[in-house]
Amino acid sequence: MGTSALDWNDIPLLLALARAGSMSAAARELGVDVSTISRRVAVVEAAMGTRLFIRSNRGYEPTSAGAVFIERAGRVAGEVQALQAETRAESEGISGTVRLTAVDALFDHWLVVRLPQLLRRHPGLDLQLVPDDHNLSFTRREADFALRVAQPTQDAALLMRKVANAGFAVYGVPALADSPRDQWSAQPWLGYGDELAGLPESKWLAQLQPPPRRVVGVNSVSTLITACEAGMGLALLPCVFADTRTALRRVGTAPELQREIWLLSHRDAAHIRRFRAVADWLAEQFEEDAARFAGQGPSTLRQSRP
Repeated sequence: MGTSALDWNDIPLLLALARAGSMSAAARELGVDVSTISRRVAVVEAAMGTRLFIRSNRGYEPTSAGAVFIERAGRVAGEVQALQAETRAESEGISGTVRLTAVDALFDHWLVVRLPQLLRRHPGLDLQLVPDDHNLSFTRREADFALRVAQPTQDAALLMRKVANAGFAVYGVPALADSPRDQWSAQPWLGYGDELAGLPESKWLAQLQPPPRRVVGVNSVSTLITACEAGMGLALLPCVFADTRTALRRVGTAPELQREIWLLSHRDAAHIRRFRAVADWLAEQFEEDAARFAGQGPSTLRQSRP
């Protein structure tokens, strides 16, 4: 059993020893004496009631217990650094890095053209755009914000906010867009690959009768839009993207499918000015474009016959 409380000031020393593998190198990195490193390691081990490091011919290496300590201590150090940076940023104004992840099409066909407005409003922001649709851990701070076309699995650190209903309709080039609904299955179709068969868009296409002929399967919305514009077939596309493509016409009137778009963030984001500013701005953009996202946008002026 440990006999004294852990001193959190010792965490940087143990992390430095784990990185360097020697007390002399760790001491040089931190600007302290080797005796200080040795003494504090002994104090921490006493507090934890177990050996954290062993000395081998390769230098100082964490024991199995030490490896757990170092992994957790690294998280604590990262949180402390984030706390310091965010506290400074809060006092200095809306500035600093904001990391946003979303599917590439949402960046390419909607968000990027709007970002200059945000940066004019808050020129101190450093935006990092990461095209990705995989589940991320907000507990581990893998992103500050994520836009997802589905309600995600709950994460203990996750704050979820629905920002839009996204309508999906059938689109094609004019030569294909005049097809009546009862002849859709006779047309070539574009869709997602088998690895995305679980998507609502893929399930919608699969239920058409008789089964349509799919000529191309992709794994990207942007690629699907480009292939559709090239005249390779009909496709079920998000209205907010496809309605603005001059080469495409909507087939039919009402959207065939509705999905939800969610803005995800770490719960702590609500208390940091730059994150609040970005979240509020994103919500404004989705509200302004709510009709287009739902499929009630300008395509009504150039629809084909149902």
